[in-house]
Amino acid sequence: MDTPTSTFCVPFAQISSKDIQKVGGKNASLGEMFQKLQSLDIKIPDGFAITAEAYWEFLNYNHLRTILSDELQKLNLRDLSNLSEIGAKCREYVQNGHFPKQVEARILEAYRILNHNGDSFAVRSSATAEDLPSASFAGQHDSFLNIKGPKNLLEAIHRCYVSLFNDRAIKYRIDHDFDHMKVALSVGIQKMVRADLGSAGVAFTLDPESGFANVIYITSSYGLGENIVQGAVTPDEFYCFKPSIAKNQSGLLFEKLGTKEQKMVYNPSGTKPIANIPTSTSERNSFSLSHKEVSYLARCCYQIETHYQTPMDIEWAKDGLTGEIFIVQARPETVHSLKRNKDIVEKRFTLNTQKEPICTGKAVGRSIASGTARIIKSLEEADKVQKGDIIIADTTNPDWNAILRKAISIVTNKGGRTSHASIIARELGIHAVVGTTNATEKIKDGQVITVSCIQEDEGKIYDGKLEWQEETVQFEQKSTTHTNPMFVLADPFQAFRLSRYPNAGVGLLRMEFIIANVIKIHPMALASYQKLPAGPDKEKIAEITSRYPDKRHYFTDILSQHLSLVAAAFYPKDVIIRMSDFKSNEYAQLLGGNHFEPKEENPMLGFRGASRYYRDEYKAGFALECEAIRILRENMGMDNVKIMIPFCRTIEEGNNVLKTLKKYGLERGKNGLEVYVMAEIPSNIILAREFAQLFDGFSIGSNDLTQLTLGIDRDSTIINDLFDENNEAVKYMISYLIKTAHSQNSKVGLCGQAPSDFPDFTRFLVEQGIDSISFNPDALLKGINNIQQAEKALAMLPKQ
Repeated sequence: MDTPTSTFCVPFAQISSKDIQKVGGKNASLGEMFQKLQSLDIKIPDGFAITAEAYWEFLNYNHLRTILSDELQKLNLRDLSNLSEIGAKCREYVQNGHFPKQVEARILEAYRILNHNGDSFAVRSSATAEDLPSASFAGQHDSFLNIKGPKNLLEAIHRCYVSLFNDRAIKYRIDHDFDHMKVALSVGIQKMVRADLGSAGVAFTLDPESGFANVIYITSSYGLGENIVQGAVTPDEFYCFKPSIAKNQSGLLFEKLGTKEQKMVYNPSGTKPIANIPTSTSERNSFSLSHKEVSYLARCCYQIETHYQTPMDIEWAKDGLTGEIFIVQARPETVHSLKRNKDIVEKRFTLNTQKEPICTGKAVGRSIASGTARIIKSLEEADKVQKGDIIIADTTNPDWNAILRKAISIVTNKGGRTSHASIIARELGIHAVVGTTNATEKIKDGQVITVSCIQEDEGKIYDGKLEWQEETVQFEQKSTTHTNPMFVLADPFQAFRLSRYPNAGVGLLRMEFIIANVIKIHPMALASYQKLPAGPDKEKIAEITSRYPDKRHYFTDILSQHLSLVAAAFYPKDVIIRMSDFKSNEYAQLLGGNHFEPKEENPMLGFRGASRYYRDEYKAGFALECEAIRILRENMGMDNVKIMIPFCRTIEEGNNVLKTLKKYGLERGKNGLEVYVMAEIPSNIILAREFAQLFDGFSIGSNDLTQLTLGIDRDSTIINDLFDENNEAVKYMISYLIKTAHSQNSKVGLCGQAPSDFPDFTRFLVEQGIDSISFNPDALLKGINNIQQAEKALAMLPKQ
């Protein structure tokens, strides 16, 4: 754009991040990126900023400075009881004002130069104190889309000025101690990207829930991006891994299809410039971005964060005519970035009551709250909300901020993790459940409910006041133990949060939990789908895997993506993934499982673990597990992933498994791949030297080892009192294994509850020189304390 710089209008090409006081944070950021990042193939729509000086000139011309100041002085700051009255008067004064001739002339000149073929423009408010690290002003002021023609342009700019005195904006300035008459409004005029024909969304250069910094989180939906910002749709979601992006790899880890209920488009025949229309079935069932587009967008976000040296909140749009992806806004992320370098304090919740939820959605935050449900359809019902209520709504918007501050939780029908309800919940330090689809139907106004966001990424709403326990823990991120504390994990969606804990990685990631809880289909039913007999199981499998012509790809995609969340969370620390370890009766419970599983008298000692992997009855299913690991290591760059073989009874069986792994693309030693074996059968201990020649390390499964050493069915209630890891026979087996393995330069870890429950057992393990101990998440900190005490006691012993 060749518009000459003036006091009142400045082209993006002549704006930098130093110009916040001149053009506001939003426009300063756009100018900064327009100037300095387009050489990196980051596309920014051209435009210009109407300066803060133009706003002051508008106030002076209409003699509004004193009038507005006097009016705002009348605010009752104690309870803001007259906010709506004062706000309405201020907006009326500004609305009745007129542009000074010289300001209007400059705006129209800049517009004429930029406008070529009747282009559409976005007119966006940009406050001069906007997007500071401590206050974002996001959503406080109005913006307008698909604006055409000089008359409509001037009207939209005028309405931006008016929005500086929205009730929510006035209250926001009071809450953040900004002087009303020292905050000016700049307006950005930016060419519209034809996202109405494409897609748009929001990206964060960290995980917005946990603050985990090594991923880029992208949301996307068809049409203009305002629907995502407002929470009017449940968008597609994508996670990308920064270290892979830095190596010019794809970086895509995980994707989740959103329902994308509607899309915002241009409205040429209506009175409003934009309108929402329903999306088609095809659009709802397909992703709004391709993998290539996700990777390109993630790289843009990574470069923007690198440039600004801080986590960023980014809005983007894809032009449906050209296929190009543009960045239309970028501002500093203001929730997690402020918490950095502080002690980690976390509340843990345990729900004591088990019952079926009324409805479920996407969890925002990690907490439990109980209160009275207030169904709110519009701001006219704001008086219904009392402090401590739970707000139930179709969606929320910035006008609701005042009433949302009264709530202890928020539940919406629509929206994703970047919706207004999600963002305001994080800022207020409360939790929310978004995208339930039916909360306003299932929940009654005045009903007492409990909202729980402590299970995976799913939020649940229950009838009544449930009982729960609450514990506050504070910890440092680093552990100072010689024995490595590691995690036992089953839920990938907790990995980002748990990665902040002191740890040396994941000693056991249970693959079968992902298969059971997420995939839900027997691997052989997917590997041999065409041979599966017709019936309810096949119909259900067809429905679940409808987007996958080759049903095997459903398994490998879903498994690799969920495993990748854990591998990325702890990268570059070790993540040891145990191949599936169901018993035949557990496999049979998966969809299609009854067609492939034998009936066994004692499944605990039957067709499980290693014996399945190389046999014809399951070999094709194991091939899918292997392919998921191969994708994880080779395509996603997760070279920190190691694999572990459970219940390997004999040396011959170990050889058979290693040959099968190699056949399916996982060769021990190739590209640094390490293969561990569970030590849970007496034969693993007795032949430890021989097993150490086959595998890179051992992981003691203390439950099975105790069971098989003492000959006790651990599920038996009659002789349960005899089950004891501290039994001398069990301890002898463990001690012998550690000594033998170390003589062969093999590492040994242990996965089990005993080291966190029994300090003496931990001391025994430390004395034997075990390399690592893996704990369930709720036992890790206690387990580390037990290790520290054991190592301290050991250090005090006289040297021999």
